[in-house]
Amino acid sequence: MKVTHPLDPVFDKDSQILILGTMPSPKSRENGFYYMHPQNRFWRVISELLGEPLPQTNDEKRALLLRRHIALWDVLESCEINGADDGSIKSPSANDFDVILKAADIKAVFTTGGKAAQLYKKLCLPKTGLEAKPLPSTSPANCRYYSYEALLRAYGILLEYLKDG
Repeated sequence: MKVTHPLDPVFDKDSQILILGTMPSPKSRENGFYYMHPQNRFWRVISELLGEPLPQTNDEKRALLLRRHIALWDVLESCEINGADDGSIKSPSANDFDVILKAADIKAVFTTGGKAAQLYKKLCLPKTGLEAKPLPSTSPANCRYYSYEALLRAYGILLEYLKDG
């Protein structure tokens, strides 16, 4: 199925880091925000890492990211994909990160999951010139490989780049 990215990036002029997934899952597209599958651990990890209450609404999630200087988007603008299976991605086309990079002083780029890292390196790095630091996927499909505690440890690197971290 051909999917065009339906969500705007989350960022403002104070954003310091950029976290990139591959493409919003069907649940995220349906709910109009990032990492919306009920078993995805992204919001639990981010809120615990930052010592923030777990955000419940899209507005609370957006506010948490902006308050803590985190930009959030995805590597791809469009692709062919089966459901949420990053391994099925074909015909990928990258987002244009200039909209964020020209507005904010991004100190580091992070990718969530191996496919996001691979696609960023191939499609985006030549244009942005910013190496991305790969993080493990917070997807429920990654639970058997990364415990919640292991995710928290891995995502701890974000704190090195965030003021107020």
